[in-house]
Amino acid sequence: MDLETFEQLLAPDGQRLLAEVAARAGVESDLGLGTRLRRTHEPGLVAAAVTQNHLRGRAAAKFGADAPHLFFTHDALEQSTRTTVATHRASRLAAAGATSVVDLGCGIGGDLIALARAGLAVRGVEQDPVRAAIATANLRALGLDGEVVCADAREVSIGSDEVAFVDPARRDGRGRTFSTADLQPPWDWVRELLAGRAVAKVMPGLAHDAVPSGVEAEWVSDGGDLVEACLWGVPFATTRRRATVLPSGATLVVEGGAPEVADVGAYLHEPDDAVIRAGAVGELAASLGGWLPDPHIAYVSSDAAADTPLARSFRVVDELPFREKPLKAALQARRVGTLTVKKRGVDVVPEELVRRLKLKGPTKALVIMTRVRGQGRAFLVERT
Repeated sequence: MDLETFEQLLAPDGQRLLAEVAARAGVESDLGLGTRLRRTHEPGLVAAAVTQNHLRGRAAAKFGADAPHLFFTHDALEQSTRTTVATHRASRLAAAGATSVVDLGCGIGGDLIALARAGLAVRGVEQDPVRAAIATANLRALGLDGEVVCADAREVSIGSDEVAFVDPARRDGRGRTFSTADLQPPWDWVRELLAGRAVAKVMPGLAHDAVPSGVEAEWVSDGGDLVEACLWGVPFATTRRRATVLPSGATLVVEGGAPEVADVGAYLHEPDDAVIRAGAVGELAASLGGWLPDPHIAYVSSDAAADTPLARSFRVVDELPFREKPLKAALQARRVGTLTVKKRGVDVVPEELVRRLKLKGPTKALVIMTRVRGQGRAFLVERT
């Protein structure tokens, strides 16, 4: 979509066209609807309206009830922050005393929306003119104040009262990138920002030793999906590393103590991916009154049940043989026909193991296969 087409879409005729597409989608086929509308509207405008309606449907997963009122492009929607995550970040900035934020590379304005709703004055900078226009339209669609300018983020001045927020592009010509060397704007520029009042959203696979000195790295998951690492500039840092799990908002700070290591107890707990990436498994064990069955494996065990959003918990029903032939016999004795295998730290491919076992029976079972003090072990468990 080019800028002229988007401006036509914002005009009254374009808005009526969007409304008609939304009302008729699912009633008429895409082909039939498009053919009919092109008799009275420009083909490019019809294509833009149909595309927007599809994107709004896809955007509901990220933007919830706001999605039907917003505008998107395919790439910008893919790169946008989920509303739950953007809201968490905005709330933390407001609690830290920030009053004004400049989003350097704001895309279509997902973070701007959350920041404005948190009561912060917002200014967006976006080099792509279509995305800049969409970000402005999205703020207006939700009745939010804010300015968006079309410019290179590295060439704008940052006000003395503004916190800089940057979400470097994590894609290159080959697709998604997992290296800070390929970020745009460049990583060195982001690091310089983080020495002051700045916040950066980066890839969740960021290595611990890549976090600049004095900066806090917060690994964030949402609904069980690890979505980002958020870097809090030196003035905002309260610790070195932490894990935050949404939507609950539960958080765990890395303190660096050596966790206890012991055999598996009555329960096994599988840490959320944010906890694992932050290196906070030992802190999770301490918070649950538990220990690690193996110092190198991200499972926690305890003798007491635990209800925490920071981990999935399982009650240990029994220990089963780890080797395949006796494991099959043990499961056949329990009349297991449907088996789910979870594994960590052992050379097992769950789908292939289940296929080879060829189990038949009316019972379902869940087995965790992992290492305990360096040795492969298997446990029949139940989700709590």
